[in-house]
Amino acid sequence: MLQSNGGRKFIIFLNLRSFSQARLYSNLPSVAPRPNLNIKHVRENPELYQQTCIDRNYKAQKDNPFKIIKLFESWKELQKQGRRLRERNNEIRTKLSHAKTFSGRDAEKEQEEPEAADSLLEEAKELKAKITEIEIREGQYTREIEYLAADLPNLTSSETPLGNEARVVGYINEHLQPDLSCQDGAWRSHVHIGNEFDLLDFTGAATTTGWGWYYLKNEAALLEQALVQYALRVAMNYGFSVISPPSIVYSHIAGACGFQPRDQGDEQQSYLLQQSEKNLATGKPQLSLAGTAEVPFASMRANVVMEERDLPLLVAGSSRCYRAEAGSRGVDTKGLYRVHEFTKVELFAWTLKEDENSSFQRMLNVQKEILRSLGLRCRILEMPSVDLGASAVRKQDVEAFFPSRVEKSDGWGEVTSTSICTDYQTRRLATRVKITPPNMQSRLDFPSTVNGTALAVPRVIAALLENGWNEKEMSISIPEVLRPWMNGINVIKKHR
Repeated sequence: MLQSNGGRKFIIFLNLRSFSQARLYSNLPSVAPRPNLNIKHVRENPELYQQTCIDRNYKAQKDNPFKIIKLFESWKELQKQGRRLRERNNEIRTKLSHAKTFSGRDAEKEQEEPEAADSLLEEAKELKAKITEIEIREGQYTREIEYLAADLPNLTSSETPLGNEARVVGYINEHLQPDLSCQDGAWRSHVHIGNEFDLLDFTGAATTTGWGWYYLKNEAALLEQALVQYALRVAMNYGFSVISPPSIVYSHIAGACGFQPRDQGDEQQSYLLQQSEKNLATGKPQLSLAGTAEVPFASMRANVVMEERDLPLLVAGSSRCYRAEAGSRGVDTKGLYRVHEFTKVELFAWTLKEDENSSFQRMLNVQKEILRSLGLRCRILEMPSVDLGASAVRKQDVEAFFPSRVEKSDGWGEVTSTSICTDYQTRRLATRVKITPPNMQSRLDFPSTVNGTALAVPRVIAALLENGWNEKEMSISIPEVLRPWMNGINVIKKHR
């Protein structure tokens, strides 16, 4: 509780739990980009942001917009109190400066002024303490507002279906009909094919690392390299530059991109690297294994001002990705479909707001060409609001047909995705673009980011094994576009 010079009492209630979370947001390491969130837009549209949280199943955050408004009103009240105290402090400083002795002063007044000056100095000390306390409280409110805003998901595109049902918007190789006539149903599964043909080793990997890891062997290992090379070739043909990104990133960088250590169901998502006591003592930032190259790609331009003429800037690269994915999503999935470590070819773009859809379609075209050439039957889905990550406003998935998944999901399984993230990531990474309209002064803005998976290698290998299986010949056909990297192997046959 504060008491002003005029006797008025101001009571300030602090939510200690919330402010402990706010400190997590405010205590970013010195090397971290400083976020610049559009909090004013949240205050002006609280119902919109609340409904977005509801539509996307962010139950814990749905009241954040109105909490921000209340905190902002309290912050403004503190500003008024501080302004009054500073005005009084300035009055005292003026009086003290006029109280200095100079020639021609009245002797009687000179005897009275020391007592008045002492009183003013004492009041000035009290004012300084109160102003300091107000400034501390203002900082707490500001950090709490920033935390609550940072915890909100992005808004949702009008193209996105609300709820949890995706909308089918197209097919790839729709004319291809799967052959489900295998006399032995086991041969529909890439797990069985891989074990019998000495292509996959899950048992050895379980001993080495645990459930969710695997060895790719022989032709499967070659397939991994062939898929990467082919995907990069297609991406380059569409104007993407190739970059090999790091697989270890600062955890605060992953968070700025919308990836948190735990998801909305409090399930572990990321692998954090253990810190030494020395690093903990010196405050060295936490490191984690990147779940996707989207994170190191996005942070390549952190704290950078880009030029308008350089956009869209398109990059592609292959990397190892790491997903903890504990809990319900993984326990019932065998084989290569859901694993903890895998190779993925990622597509990423920085673009102007008005060019988001163009980059989005370009990535979809890359995916369509790759999957069409691989001979996989796929469907394209406009994903619903509950399936969007925190950073995305819109997302399309491409699902391939897996004979082994017919009983689980009618055979369909995700192999690629594409998302528009507007300025969610660039605001948190301090990435800006210098825009110079004709005959006008330049201004700085935040570019949009778009990301997509050219292909997730293990899932595509699984799809190729299952869909390329020839029961009569007991062999697997290699797609023609991959053969230049297969050392002359066109067909995979059983090793004797």
